[in-house]
Amino acid sequence: MEGASYGAGRAGGSFEPLEFLLRPQTILRLVCWIFSIVVFASIVNEGFVNLNAGSLRCIFYSEDACNYGIAIGVMAFFACVFFFILDLYFPQISSVKDRKKAVLLDLACSGLLSFLWFVGFCFLTNQWQRTEHNDTILQKGDAARAAIAFSFFSIFSWVAVMVKALHQYRLGTDMSLFTSDHLDTGPNNGYQGYSTGSGIANTETYQSPPFTETLNTGPEGYQVPTY
Repeated sequence: MEGASYGAGRAGGSFEPLEFLLRPQTILRLVCWIFSIVVFASIVNEGFVNLNAGSLRCIFYSEDACNYGIAIGVMAFFACVFFFILDLYFPQISSVKDRKKAVLLDLACSGLLSFLWFVGFCFLTNQWQRTEHNDTILQKGDAARAAIAFSFFSIFSWVAVMVKALHQYRLGTDMSLFTSDHLDTGPNNGYQGYSTGSGIANTETYQSPPFTETLNTGPEGYQVPTY
């Protein structure tokens, strides 16, 4: 984008809903959002079976596998919602520093979630392999395989979001878009004085114009006698 700052144009510009929805970053967030729903919904709805005692047991070998899958799915779900709202608000941010913080937050969170999804995929796969596949468990096997598969897909989707955030950060900013009120005013920055014609009063001394005629201080009709 010409004249852009961290991937967005001048603050206060017009908002185009169709253009926003067709952005690659928006599409990737929607994909990550859907994948997270599939993972935690599969485990919550079909990830537990009833035992003879009436208690619920996770279809994976360990209860921690179900808990981890639900936790990471819910975390990714709310992260997608948060950054989707942030993307909507981002073009309205006029401060360069705030835009930079938002992009760095997106980069850090997407990198963290990529790592957590990788751990989740490995953990769920290992726990499913160790599970005793009896008839009761096999009835819920589709849910377990769906959670594992979409955990794997989520790794690449969040890595793609991280790459887009990195590209957005590397775009930097065009400082000409912003007024001096939004620029960094550190102690090492010099003071910019007033420009010519700023309205400062002239320091030259004032001189009153000379009298052009002598005032007649005597009363009317009086003549000064000569001696």
